[in-house]
Amino acid sequence: MCADRDLHGGDPPDGDAAYEVDRKVQDALDRLTLLINAAEALASTLDEETGLRRLCHTLVPGLADWCAVDLVDRRGRLRRIVVEHRDADRLSPGLYEGLLPPTEGSAAAAARALQGAGPILLTEFLPPHSAADPLHARELELFDHMTADTAVIAPLRARRQVLGVITLVRTTTEARLDEDVLSLVEDLAHRVALAVDNSRLHFEAQHTAERLQRSLLPDLPADGAVELAARYQSAVATAQVGGDWYDAFLLPEGATTLIIGDVAGHDLRSAVTMSQMRNMLRGIACDRKEPPGKILARLDAATHILYPQQTLTCIYALVEKQSPDEPWQLHYAVAGHPEPLLVTWEGETRFLDGGRSMMLGVDPDEHRPDDTEVLPPNSTVLLYTDGLVERRDEMLDRGLARLRQHAAALAREPLETFCDELLNGLATAGTDDVALIAVRIAAPAAGPATATAE
Repeated sequence: MCADRDLHGGDPPDGDAAYEVDRKVQDALDRLTLLINAAEALASTLDEETGLRRLCHTLVPGLADWCAVDLVDRRGRLRRIVVEHRDADRLSPGLYEGLLPPTEGSAAAAARALQGAGPILLTEFLPPHSAADPLHARELELFDHMTADTAVIAPLRARRQVLGVITLVRTTTEARLDEDVLSLVEDLAHRVALAVDNSRLHFEAQHTAERLQRSLLPDLPADGAVELAARYQSAVATAQVGGDWYDAFLLPEGATTLIIGDVAGHDLRSAVTMSQMRNMLRGIACDRKEPPGKILARLDAATHILYPQQTLTCIYALVEKQSPDEPWQLHYAVAGHPEPLLVTWEGETRFLDGGRSMMLGVDPDEHRPDDTEVLPPNSTVLLYTDGLVERRDEMLDRGLARLRQHAAALAREPLETFCDELLNGLATAGTDDVALIAVRIAAPAAGPATATAE
């Protein structure tokens, strides 16, 4: 590589001034290229560890024979995130990575860098047995095992904090690191620190957004006649809240109401609108003892008045019995939302395609039909948002088929496991929020045995 050649150095012929100028220009270009490649590696992901591993792949062997990055975690402990060597045989996966000993009072160069010193150029390395403390011992053991002729250890500073250290090492005298490389390493360390800081800010924003979203979701009724479970998973690729929601509550006459919805948009406004829509739908449902289609029609009318231009998809369903001796039924209406999935105890699956109409917020005069489905004993009904089945790079039919396949395999699992495994198996892309709610119909209790007359 050019950067490798120039950093190693090669003395130009004596008196060749033009060659010296060309070499310096090429050296500057190669260093700029190295910084650009490092910046691209760091910017390619918001995941802290992934970005640092890609960075080290860029730096080795272009700038160093091996490198390591240590970060201070949220509890103030130093943790080695990645070690990369040009000779893969030198590395044992995970052996040198992980939590490091305390830094306070340590004689290790890394501890000095964490206190603000640096970049520090090391040209001599003590044997491991001469270490003054546990962190110093770990540092010397790494230099000894990976071999080192020269090293630079630089602090990772961002927003007046030292987030960690980066260590760059050359193993041969023919390609030593020297004072000339310190400014390059300092610039590189600054870019790494900014990337780590941005990653952590994104994580905090995502965590806060998810907590906000979850605070808007209700607790499920625990005293109903059917078993309920629900899940919500935020998109990992964004730090914004979204409009996905689920709801469930008991009506006075004994029916269990199930709701799943998705307000268009993926920002704070859509989350607030989602909360308002949920509360409005709750009020309508409790006040009006009407079929699901009528309930959605009333929500649609209110949406056009209170939230013009706002659209959303929704399923409103009632799990109910007409009489104690009758089977359970699902009375439902679907407004532009993915169809409910019925899963029998035997593993048969079927999408419920009745009661369909367009999404809410488009046409206030849209007819909102509903439909009724008899639910077999021990069957499960799943309501979900599109993030569970949609992928940007494939047809929707494939996602729906994948859902049926997973659900069939989980038909006899406990309902909590059923929901967890669906999320683990299907909601892996992380590009959209996912909400789901499932209801399981228990088998009728066996009646008392009939006595036989003697």
